[in-house]
Amino acid sequence: MQSSLRSSLSRIVVAPTFLLVLVFVYGFILWTGYVSFTGSKMLPSYEWVGIDSYVRLWQFERWHVAITNLFIFGSLFIVICLALGCLLAVMLDQKIRVEGTLRTIYLYPMALSFIVTGTAWKWLLNPGTGLQAFVRDLGFPEFTFDWLINEQFAVYTLVIAAVWQSSGFVMALFLAALRGVDQEIIKAAYLDGASLPRIYWGIVIPSIRPVFLSAIVILAHLAVKSFDLVVALTGGGPGFASDLPANFMYEMAFRRNQINIGAASAVMMLCTVMAIIVPYLYSELRGAKRG
Repeated sequence: MQSSLRSSLSRIVVAPTFLLVLVFVYGFILWTGYVSFTGSKMLPSYEWVGIDSYVRLWQFERWHVAITNLFIFGSLFIVICLALGCLLAVMLDQKIRVEGTLRTIYLYPMALSFIVTGTAWKWLLNPGTGLQAFVRDLGFPEFTFDWLINEQFAVYTLVIAAVWQSSGFVMALFLAALRGVDQEIIKAAYLDGASLPRIYWGIVIPSIRPVFLSAIVILAHLAVKSFDLVVALTGGGPGFASDLPANFMYEMAFRRNQINIGAASAVMMLCTVMAIIVPYLYSELRGAKRG
């Protein structure tokens, strides 16, 4: 009787949260998907027009720029964060004296919002008041670092800011995994005469391969949904040279009064995220069944 009461009580407690998630997350996902097949403009219209919104979406030059920027930004962001995070984790795994202090310093940027990060890096990279002005004041008048206002390089400033914020988080993931590696194997490798780099490259890093996959999924998710960093750092400019899909969606849905195009771009972003997460979940579930 008591176990049945506890089970019912737990379901009652969880039910409101489950209902809210069902309506305001999955319900609105379905609503957005439906709107993308309508002719909605300033206000939602439920007249079905088929895939016209998707056809028009791929005719926008701005959407192609946003997709290209996402590929550049996402690729560099993931690769650099993985490399830096792994390197920092290996360094801290040597159990140095100031490990706690360094770990706090590396993790601190993750506690900031992307708005704060973008604003800070906008000050640092501003050609008139930031790094370029500082170096020129040191006596190098020819030094130029105008990526923030250069349409060909503006997207790379997003990479710099995003890597600064997220590499510490990746380091924490890798460090936790490194601390879980069987020390007996490492000691045996030492006794066999293996060098420290060879031990990490040949034994330790391959043993934490699942952590790499988890980090890639998390970073890819952050890259696809990036919006506030772009708004704070470049504003999508110059022009729309540093736009990402999330910024394109906001522009179409809330400024250009083309809700159907905004919804279609949102569905494309959802498909991108699903293409990353579904294989990951499948591999995890398959691994759990084998275990």
